[in-house]
Amino acid sequence: MAVSARGLVKHYEAGRVRALDGLDLDVHPGEFVAVCGPSGCGKSTLLNLIAAIDRPDAGELRVAGHSLAHLPNGRADEFRRSVIGLVFQLHNLLPELTALENVEAPLLPTERSGRRRRARARELLERVGLAERAHARPPVLSGGERQRVAIARSLANRPRVLLADEPTGALDSANGERLLDLLAELRREDGTTLLVVTHDPQVARRADRVLHMRDGRIVAPAEADPDSALRQAAPGPPVR
Repeated sequence: MAVSARGLVKHYEAGRVRALDGLDLDVHPGEFVAVCGPSGCGKSTLLNLIAAIDRPDAGELRVAGHSLAHLPNGRADEFRRSVIGLVFQLHNLLPELTALENVEAPLLPTERSGRRRRARARELLERVGLAERAHARPPVLSGGERQRVAIARSLANRPRVLLADEPTGALDSANGERLLDLLAELRREDGTTLLVVTHDPQVARRADRVLHMRDGRIVAPAEADPDSALRQAAPGPPVR
């Protein structure tokens, strides 16, 4: 499994808030899974645990063969660099750096050769259709361009699992569709596993599976948030 969780529990506020409540999850290598649910149901907490940004209080969690429940502190950064790519609703690009430099930045701890770092960054910008914008800085890029730079940056270290938190949330429908086309292409070419938190039916329709969360657990669609339009979003055919 690319991701496997059993009985995952996470508390906050000295145990008063249970963000995850015995969650079970399996995600296959190369699968595109959308995770939906109301605010506060534990979606972002789940991504943080899978990315080893935070640790579970109970349960087992394995990602790409790594056991994260007892991962030593010193190995979390190494795990993220070698296994995980992260994309957020807001691009979080450094405004003083060019697009090329933003994509190159994750390679600084692992690749000493500036020539090889720049070559990898240029390759990724070309893949996301921004080769001609390599020397532009984020303030002069459009919202769609900034999000594509963020995706290129997330792929710099060739991650096996790409985690995205509302990646289309700040985009219009046309740019959102282009972003999903790009993710599908990258998955098809690289076999990357995609786990995407979303409220966007457009994203859910493109996923292999849609998982619904409520009160820190994955639930059947009939138990999902009754106000969520995603209950009715049927996933499209797998993109291989």
